Amino acid sequence: MLLRLRANASRADLESVFGLARELGYETRFLDGGKRILEATRPSPGAPSDRSRFEDLASVISILDASDAPELHSRQAKPEPTQVRVGSDCEAIFGGGCVSVIGGPCAVEDEGRLLEVASAVRRTGGAMLRGGAYKPRTSPYAFQGIAEEGLARLSRVRAQVGIPVVTEVLDPRHVERVAEVADMFQVGSRSMTNFALLREVGLASKPVLLKRGFAAGARELLLAAEYILDSGNSEVVLCERGIRGFDDVTRNVLDLGTVAWLKQATHLPVIVDPSHAAGHRELVLPLGRAAIAAGADGLIVEVHPDPSEVHSDGEQAVSIEDFGQLIEAVRDLVKLDGRRLITPNLERVQ
Repeated sequence: MLLRLRANASRADLESVFGLARELGYETRFLDGGKRILEATRPSPGAPSDRSRFEDLASVISILDASDAPELHSRQAKPEPTQVRVGSDCEAIFGGGCVSVIGGPCAVEDEGRLLEVASAVRRTGGAMLRGGAYKPRTSPYAFQGIAEEGLARLSRVRAQVGIPVVTEVLDPRHVERVAEVADMFQVGSRSMTNFALLREVGLASKPVLLKRGFAAGARELLLAAEYILDSGNSEVVLCERGIRGFDDVTRNVLDLGTVAWLKQATHLPVIVDPSHAAGHRELVLPLGRAAIAAGADGLIVEVHPDPSEVHSDGEQAVSIEDFGQLIEAVRDLVKLDGRRLITPNLERVQ
């Protein structure tokens, strides 16, 4: 491990570093004459918590290299890519050369419409259905979802269509109930730093789709995933959904540079939500294509046959026809780098 120390660190502050190193079994030596770069090594890998303990010390500015104590999300801890499979028959597979596309409405509303969308998503090649029973909204007066009745409608449609479901959980107290319906939990952008919720879904035996906070850095996203991994759940899929910018031509700024960086920094699958990034349905397809070209392991897209009738985010929902076009574009793009699109009607990875 390489530590960058403050130039004006006192003798007592430095002794705190050396004392902690001894406690954790590290040997130390300075790599420069100014005694700013400290190397700490040990014969066997340290615990992921070692990095945080050093970072908490007053004399440590930053950790330049933590490979001697790799965090659970890192490539040093697990060089091979994690593959997350969702559904009783692995209808959706993310990572490890497999790409899946999720489609559906922003929120669960009319059950007939939900059934129509779910059937269309499956028919056109979508691997999973999305739909929120609980909706976090900026205003307390905005539509918040239909809660328990939404879960009931998701459950019935899931059974009728035979498609796995991902839906958002907002409260640690709801995890057990949502798990009865969902094949995958969604932790949304606003909940990325709800650490009690992250711990609770980490204790559950369901895959988790973790969305990046709209003002969060890449490392903050990885540390949110670390809460889930540290709680015992290794089935985490990261989702880039755009971050806040200063321009209003899109709802958010889709950070595909971070998607490419994450594919190198972590073994966890990374997917993209072009709908929340775009904010306009005509931009969803080009952003979705760009995300797959950047290496994303899948997409989550808002789909609705009549966006004018929905209570939230109708302006960014694509038609069923456009969703089908996106599926075909993804199918062509993944072939270029030797990956494959997992669809309900094609191959399954056993």
